[in-house]
Amino acid sequence: MRLRVAARLLQIQRVLVRHGLDEIILATHLFRPLRFAFYLSPATWFERRKGGPRAERIRLALEELGPIFVKFGQALSTRRDLLPADIADELAKLQDRVPPFPVDEARAIIAATYGKPAEEVFERFDDQPLAAASIAQVHTAKLRSGEEVVVKVVRPGVREKIERDLEVMYVLAQLARDYSKEGHRLRPLEVVAEYERTIIDELDLMREAGNAAQLRRNFVDFAELLYVPQVYWDYCRSDVMVMERIHGVLVNDMAELRRRNVNIQVLAENGVEIFFTQVFRHNFFHADMHPGNIFVQTDNPERPVYAAVDFGIVGTLDARDQHYLAENFLAFFDRDYNRVARLHVDSGWVPPETRVDELEGAVRTVCEPIFNKPLSEISFAQVLMRLFETARRFDMRVQPQLLLLQKTLLQIEGLGRQLYPQLDLWKTAQPIMQEWAADRFSGRSFAEQFRRQLPDINEAVRTLPQVLHQFVQKASEGTLRIRMDHAPYEDLRREIRDSARRRDQTIVGAAVLVSGILWLALRVDWVPGLVLTGAGLLTVLLARR
Repeated sequence: MRLRVAARLLQIQRVLVRHGLDEIILATHLFRPLRFAFYLSPATWFERRKGGPRAERIRLALEELGPIFVKFGQALSTRRDLLPADIADELAKLQDRVPPFPVDEARAIIAATYGKPAEEVFERFDDQPLAAASIAQVHTAKLRSGEEVVVKVVRPGVREKIERDLEVMYVLAQLARDYSKEGHRLRPLEVVAEYERTIIDELDLMREAGNAAQLRRNFVDFAELLYVPQVYWDYCRSDVMVMERIHGVLVNDMAELRRRNVNIQVLAENGVEIFFTQVFRHNFFHADMHPGNIFVQTDNPERPVYAAVDFGIVGTLDARDQHYLAENFLAFFDRDYNRVARLHVDSGWVPPETRVDELEGAVRTVCEPIFNKPLSEISFAQVLMRLFETARRFDMRVQPQLLLLQKTLLQIEGLGRQLYPQLDLWKTAQPIMQEWAADRFSGRSFAEQFRRQLPDINEAVRTLPQVLHQFVQKASEGTLRIRMDHAPYEDLRREIRDSARRRDQTIVGAAVLVSGILWLALRVDWVPGLVLTGAGLLTVLLARR
């Protein structure tokens, strides 16, 4: 496995060099300690670099590196306020214009899935893809019952590519955890594990079909905000999914939206309402809301309706996280920074010994300047930097379970900036949250929650006498035993042993690596120097488990 990781790292290096991006990568602080090692591969010495604009080279490199890198580019593409315009324009092409795979392969997957060719399954199947993304591509078709549909087909071999890159991510995350001062706070291994669950789920189109059906039910009473296409379950499999074809304008096609006289302000405000409705009212949110997945139906330009596609990534929150997030938002809207600070301590997001008054002052310093300002006047990059500084200062640990929500909020904010820069994100969200809170703590809501939990309460009360009787009987007989789980301690012992072994192996590898570099520096003989250098680098990589 470690050999495969080392081979993939060299392959990534080669792609970066070929597209002339090695200087950009090496300029980041993460790679400075490895600067000398970056050029050890012979591929680096003889690789012919591609020309072309910088932004195009970045996009092509991400496409060549595979699905995980494409998704990274898609996420970045929504943040035009953080990127140069040329790079943002190129990365936007990753949203739905990734190079498609051959239609013959798509037809072969369909035939294997249904046991018969596409012509026998559909009345019409169009060979030209409607859209192509990192995980799958979409073809238009027509069912024999007459409905116009889209057929989503998973890319062949995509799972193997993702699993390979996940191995690389785990190795890099372990290096970051072991050698970075911020490792304990950033929790890189937990972050990668959370990402792994998300992207592996995205490969199962039956799961995506279930997500679409759930979201459609959730918005039956909110049809004026969001339309979710119908799923045709009889045609859905793990590798193929069929759903209703929708028509609309891509949400970032501002020229077409203006041509149709769409009320852009209403559209932007509705986007904020959809997000907060999904997160707090439904606790089930579309978590891949880049512009390639969002359309606008303009039948009534004054009341435009969003239409969503691609439901492979959705998010939910447990009750505790949802509660603390809601309370944080409400306290933030009220500028109650003391409440925000106390919530962070109570939730365990910062250490319990944190001084609330100091955290309150830090939060006020970051948040106060952005109140009552439209997005066009907020330097989000500056806000992010200040938030990172605050998190570092107070040892605020990353919460992996909230990363999807944070990513989606960034996408919503970026989308709002593109649609309507005058949008006051917080002012628009405040009445939505206040209405939700009033409903949540109302007597009707409490009664409904009690009604749902009544069967569990009844069962617990019914079995309580029996449980108490057994407890008293065992205590009186002296047979009562309290079990303790020793597994965490065994894991700790194992981790200590593994750390010692990795340390010793790393020291040996580093010594061999330095010897090889000195040999090359003295120019005694190139071959032994290269052998020593390569062996040392490989030993260090194999030590990281």
